[in-house]
Amino acid sequence: MENKFARFMRNTGPVRFFFPLGIVLIAVGIFLLTLNTGKYLETVGKVTGVQETVNLENSTVYDIDFTYTADGKEYAGRYDELSEEYKIGDEIKVFYNPEDPTQITNSKLGGIVAPIMIGVGVLALAYGIFKTLKAYRKSKELDRVAKAPTAAFENFRQAAGVTEYYCRHDGVTLKPGYILEDADRRVLFEGKMTKQALVGARVFTFSDHVGGAVTEHEVGHTMTQSYDDNGWTACSWFKFDGKNVWDVLHDRGIRLQTNMRSKFPNFTYEISKDGEAFAILETSGKYVHEDEAAEHTLNVPVGRYYYRVWTNSRDFETLFLTIFAISETEQAVVE
Repeated sequence: MENKFARFMRNTGPVRFFFPLGIVLIAVGIFLLTLNTGKYLETVGKVTGVQETVNLENSTVYDIDFTYTADGKEYAGRYDELSEEYKIGDEIKVFYNPEDPTQITNSKLGGIVAPIMIGVGVLALAYGIFKTLKAYRKSKELDRVAKAPTAAFENFRQAAGVTEYYCRHDGVTLKPGYILEDADRRVLFEGKMTKQALVGARVFTFSDHVGGAVTEHEVGHTMTQSYDDNGWTACSWFKFDGKNVWDVLHDRGIRLQTNMRSKFPNFTYEISKDGEAFAILETSGKYVHEDEAAEHTLNVPVGRYYYRVWTNSRDFETLFLTIFAISETEQAVVE
């Protein structure tokens, strides 16, 4: 069940954030340029009138009338709501525009803030557009790499060479993991957390009991983005050895399609690899070895703990990583 709206939202996410941010920064920067008083000249004014008032914050403020001289001419000015008290005859600082001495202020704003804000705004715009174009190109590339046709999965479970395996979440220790087993409960592949981290990457040790390889991987914490589209646009991911786990799987030729042919909310994932049918994964509410019946019965769903998988491949590492990614992100719809 491919969600075009979810893809659109993900592709345009950077521009939807950075584009308005850039516009706001540029607009504020331009506004500050109009208020730039860095070139104003200083003179001294003499207070000619003082009016004491109370503002909305119940604080006493002063409206000051004064005269000042600029370029040999005398001008009248006024400052409103000053916190400092003045009396008639006191001197007060006045900054005036040499090009138009009637433009005055009681403080001087430097000229560096506005250009910085404009520059940052331009960078934000450019970055948002760049990230969106990059995401769009990736989306087109994924479209180019064909998924296995749905027909390839119709009788996949019963096809010659296809074997059923079972994956369970091992959460009985402080360092949980996942175990992939065959029907005889022989462990084929497992991933155990060997280092917990509340901040930063966790460390998982992947053990291929068939091929004999043991590798360590840094696994980040799950990040989730949700968009309002009937609940089907959640996009979760985590970093796997410093890279988005879905990018890792896409680089291996993995594509996923999700359908609702199993009992809701037990999802079935049709997994393609390099355009060929690779595996069917089904979430389950009950681990098959805990069921004495010959045929496994779907029970009350518990989400990401139990899986049944059918595959004709011996690439258990890629198969395990796919299950691991789905389980750790609790994905319902992925591409």
